[in-house]
Amino acid sequence: MSSKTYTKELHLASLAVQRAALLTKQLLSVVDKGSLDKSDSSPVTIADFAAQASIIAAIHHTFPDDDIVGEEDSSALRTNPALLERTWELATSVHLDDPASEALLYTPTSREELLDLIDLGATGECRPGKRAWTLDPVDGTATYMRGQQYVVCLSLVEDGGQKVGVLGCPNLDLSSGRVAEELVDSEGYGQLLTTVKSEGAWIAPLGSGALLEGRALDRVEQIEEGSEVKLVDTREASSQNLEAHERIAGVLGCPWPNPVDLWSAQMRYVAIAVRGGCNAFIKVPRKDHYRSKIWDHSGGMLLVSELGCLVTDLDGRPVDCGLGRTLADCHGMVVAPASIHGRILEAVKVARQ
Repeated sequence: MSSKTYTKELHLASLAVQRAALLTKQLLSVVDKGSLDKSDSSPVTIADFAAQASIIAAIHHTFPDDDIVGEEDSSALRTNPALLERTWELATSVHLDDPASEALLYTPTSREELLDLIDLGATGECRPGKRAWTLDPVDGTATYMRGQQYVVCLSLVEDGGQKVGVLGCPNLDLSSGRVAEELVDSEGYGQLLTTVKSEGAWIAPLGSGALLEGRALDRVEQIEEGSEVKLVDTREASSQNLEAHERIAGVLGCPWPNPVDLWSAQMRYVAIAVRGGCNAFIKVPRKDHYRSKIWDHSGGMLLVSELGCLVTDLDGRPVDCGLGRTLADCHGMVVAPASIHGRILEAVKVARQ
């Protein structure tokens, strides 16, 4: 897990994501012990805020001139002292157990600083000619609270292009050779996937201290037949048109319902990257004006691209990550091995007629 061009960025991002992953796991253990009620939204809210503050603290301390694009703002914490206190406790109590690694990071020293760090993410944008970090502190909030799959995701975008991606998957268990919500790593800390533009992608176990040794990920299999497409999708989301997805699968002659079902968008990229029972996904939005948030896809798109996939919108155009806080010029998405990507685009066109 090394880089020729972004060594410092990759190392720091990996440590920041690992610490945030530990933080999210610790909160779940508190919920399991009954000291925090999971009947409302407060646990996932605390995890979101604390993980975002933890990651931004580390990134902003080392790269103060970079923009940061995060999902949350601090308004809910500023009006709820109890929620702020819980978030403060979590964000400042979790540290890596390797002193040298922890020393590379940073922890807020006051509640006001924590709030201000969170708000750095709320106001940041990805723009041409600028460097920006995108982050999703907990991608897959619904499944997170069920103890299923979720991703702590951080990526570096430079002049509209993805350069570094780090995806922490605290519940990912690869022992079965497939990825599913219920297949959870109950013994360890999950897996860390990292990628750098034009340098490949790697996977390593998540730990509690220094980064652990990993291995390079194999490139995805290049397939030729539509029947070989294995879609990852989610049947719970309301923003995508599952009826259109079914028609596309029918045109391709591939299995439907989708053989892999994952709520988290970033986890779908992970499942493709680790060959977890799927090799493609499609997103046809229910509404024409719908555009995805950049933190739901940046990093994951780079991961699969480095392994031999193409990522485009429904019309085959490349995705521009330099248009603010959303993928503003990207209507829907097709992610698939390069060898079959054009065939899927044709099927999308037929199914949308």
